[in-house]
Amino acid sequence: MDERDVEQVRLLPWSEGDFWLLRRANSPAMTEHLGGPESEEKLADRHRRYVEPFAGLMYRVTLAETGESVGSIGYWEREWRGEPVWETGWGILPEFQGRGLAATAARALVDVVRRQVGHGGHPALHAFPVVDHAASNGVCRKAGFTLLGQVPFEYPKGNPIMSNDWYVDLRTGPAAAATG
Repeated sequence: MDERDVEQVRLLPWSEGDFWLLRRANSPAMTEHLGGPESEEKLADRHRRYVEPFAGLMYRVTLAETGESVGSIGYWEREWRGEPVWETGWGILPEFQGRGLAATAARALVDVVRRQVGHGGHPALHAFPVVDHAASNGVCRKAGFTLLGQVPFEYPKGNPIMSNDWYVDLRTGPAAAATG
């Protein structure tokens, strides 16, 4: 797919009115690699965490041309190998999958997070898709992440899985150079 063929997206900060999107993404197909659907109570807790200020930010992914909501993406702080890093994750609704939107949103998110490096942000952004999740690993590759290798991971808490550790050095690239 040619870069010019990829639809442009906008990342809009998560808001109180975005709970419907969590419900839509809570299907067995969308959560197959994430431990399965969550209860309504857990979804409400997740929504509260997304709306309230935290170390990171969640976004609703929309099509730039129409404003139609197509999924979500975000980043949050975590400890990884003894260092604070940013972690990212995303979900694109089934009817919008296969169009390059997740990779486009991930590239846009990298630019957003890079701008923070000059303002006390962490120097690394990681994604940890399950090893056999071809679509999410493809998003990482297309978005410019570097594969560091397979790592034991736990998601959800108490559920051991084998993930790929994909990495972006936030100190390099256009936004980092501008703040640098």
